[in-house]
Amino acid sequence: MVQERTSPPSPGSAGGAGGVPAVPAGAGRLPVRVAAAASGGLVLFAAFPPLGWWPCAPLGIALLVVSLFGARPRRAAWIGAVGAAVFLFPTLAWVRAIGDDVWVLLVATESVFYAALAALAALVFRLRGWPVWFGGLWVAMEWARGLVPIGGFPWARAAFSQGRSLFTEYAALGGAPLVSFAVALCGALLAGAVVSRPPAARPWARAAPALLALAVPLLTLVVPRPGDEGRTVNVGIVQGNVPGRGMYALGDEPAVVLRNHADETKRLAQAVREGRLPRPDIVVLPENSTDIDPYRDEYARQIIQDSVSDVGVPTLVGAVVAIGDDRRATRSLTWDPVTGPGAYYDKQNLVPFGEYTPFKDLVLALSERANLVGRQSVPGHRPGDLKLGPVTIGAVNCYEVAYDGTVRETVRAGGTPLVVQTNNASYALSNLPAQQLAMSQLRAVEHNRAVVTAATTGISAFVTPDGKVSWQTRELIADMNVVKVPVRTQETLATKVGAWPEWALTVMGVAAAAVAAWSGGRRARR
Repeated sequence: MVQERTSPPSPGSAGGAGGVPAVPAGAGRLPVRVAAAASGGLVLFAAFPPLGWWPCAPLGIALLVVSLFGARPRRAAWIGAVGAAVFLFPTLAWVRAIGDDVWVLLVATESVFYAALAALAALVFRLRGWPVWFGGLWVAMEWARGLVPIGGFPWARAAFSQGRSLFTEYAALGGAPLVSFAVALCGALLAGAVVSRPPAARPWARAAPALLALAVPLLTLVVPRPGDEGRTVNVGIVQGNVPGRGMYALGDEPAVVLRNHADETKRLAQAVREGRLPRPDIVVLPENSTDIDPYRDEYARQIIQDSVSDVGVPTLVGAVVAIGDDRRATRSLTWDPVTGPGAYYDKQNLVPFGEYTPFKDLVLALSERANLVGRQSVPGHRPGDLKLGPVTIGAVNCYEVAYDGTVRETVRAGGTPLVVQTNNASYALSNLPAQQLAMSQLRAVEHNRAVVTAATTGISAFVTPDGKVSWQTRELIADMNVVKVPVRTQETLATKVGAWPEWALTVMGVAAAAVAAWSGGRRARR
């Protein structure tokens, strides 16, 4: 079979760390490329929870780079799509709870972004310093798929495999995008040690990219971190469990979920009275902890009021409430033991086909499952800073913990600690709860904020500002606890600069691809 290569650059004109890029013997053969891409996808999957073998992220990306190096853009695109599919199918296996057809469609859609990345990467591999430009392209790819289609899907970003690793500290400097860049850069440098062909006069040049790859995560050891500010708050966390599983997790009988969480709140109150738990300053219940609208149903309102009065402190309730006759909102609702419901936050980033139906008429005509959405949700338009007892918490609702801007604006508005209310009942015992917890770990480091997660079925947890999971529940049980949570107010550089690192890295990568394409066009014309 004829090997496929781009025109080899002249010595010192392009490629790896001071050497001439070259495709390893046999790497140009298509079966070898496909095998390398598939292996890279599998190794990258192993970096994500529940396995969580974080060094596999740069190793997997390195294999993907090796599979693409020297290929023309068109061939690189579909080789990249193969690697992406092998990575995404197991990583997003939790989507099977909705349906295998949805799972396949989602993976196919997301693989398109990786195919575009691969095509552009084939261009930048011709440039000197290509590992840096490749890292920028990786950030650009994750940025794009976090925006489109239908609001984007930012799950399974490289950064979210680094909940607590040597790479995590980069989050405090440039957020999740800088972590993804560092992981991709490290992987590209490792690949550079394989594909570069240094001149005979400089045999050490092959080791240079490997040493640089090692330096990328180790540099985080000197990243300064904000210190403790000496203030804490006792937070009660309640996980009430649900009666069903899958798409019918809430069960058929009304108010079961509500009663489960009210009963668990009362058990927490009893444990406090008996001295088995410290007295909480606030209590947090999960998203959907009431499956009946307490504004419209007096029975639901009274059950919540009784349980909150029993525990005796301000409580954050998760409710789905009616907006008019045919719409709803997913709401984080403060509840006072004396005055009842108060300030609230409405979820901004809604789950397509879970909380609303895009292209509603068409989708409803094609699938009866779309009717399970019921009333269409409407998004909120303000950050989740809510005064609750002695603190202003930062309310973040389930799915939207994956969205950089939503979390950042909540912190900027004064939210501390962050409180993630989530309902993972449909995805219990899948890899989704563990992946979501890793996102909370990254957000803690990114913004120097403790994160408290309350889930209906698990995983409920307390994450310290340095990303350590200090306490967590098992899944599919009722559980509760009171944890002492540090209250931090100092902002990280990432919180201050916002999306600027992501934009800069994206522009850098795309500009490098444009330069490479222009240079290639000039050579072809000559």
